[in-house]
Amino acid sequence: MNLKIDHKSPVPLHIQAENLLRELIKQPEYIEGKMLPNEIELAKRLAISRSTLRLAINKLVYEELLIRKKGIGTKVASTKFSSKSKNWLSFSQEMKNRGIEVKNFELHVSWVVPDKAITKFFAVDEDQKLLKLERLRGKKDDPFVYFTSYFHPRIGLTGDEDFKRPLYEILETDYHVVADLSQEEIDAVAANKFIADKLEINIGDPILSRKRFVFDQSGKPIEYNLGFYRAESFTYTVESRRDY
Repeated sequence: MNLKIDHKSPVPLHIQAENLLRELIKQPEYIEGKMLPNEIELAKRLAISRSTLRLAINKLVYEELLIRKKGIGTKVASTKFSSKSKNWLSFSQEMKNRGIEVKNFELHVSWVVPDKAITKFFAVDEDQKLLKLERLRGKKDDPFVYFTSYFHPRIGLTGDEDFKRPLYEILETDYHVVADLSQEEIDAVAANKFIADKLEINIGDPILSRKRFVFDQSGKPIEYNLGFYRAESFTYTVESRRDY
């Protein structure tokens, strides 16, 4: 794409730069999260000052079309993923329905004694070890969610399962446990160092925290799940119908 500013035009330079950036980020090579050229290079190509360029970039950052990362640069915002509270789906199902291939950037399995809130949810002894599954997930080169799951020991998971497969497929196909009901708690929180490092954001950046309690068809708890999503990558939609 030919990036050129008309310095004789009555249209302010920052508006011209903004319009050019809007067209640039629509190009195939920039769609879905590619980094823009650095500000010095881009300002030279447009023959404008960096302060003028920043006005244009800031407008698109405000509109959530661009994402600026300290010490890294500015990139095109990926399309936000939306989750609805009605007829809940697993993460893999949500992504599959959008034609997006899920990538596991990290996958860790361990046996741990969890905190009291988790043992209380499962109604097991406080010193009971539970299977803990941690996964950093996203698409292509874009990790945007970190999951931690704990499972009730009666399911029979060993830790040797192929957790690259969809989780609820494993439970249903291999262990005849059907995830039927999900209860969720949603919070907007600031990223701590651990989550910030995983999601490649700054400490203190806003993230979506989702706590999910999963039950089988008989109402017995099977999974306690914590999910931390990059705010610019995920939207949670609530659908309600009025009772008359």
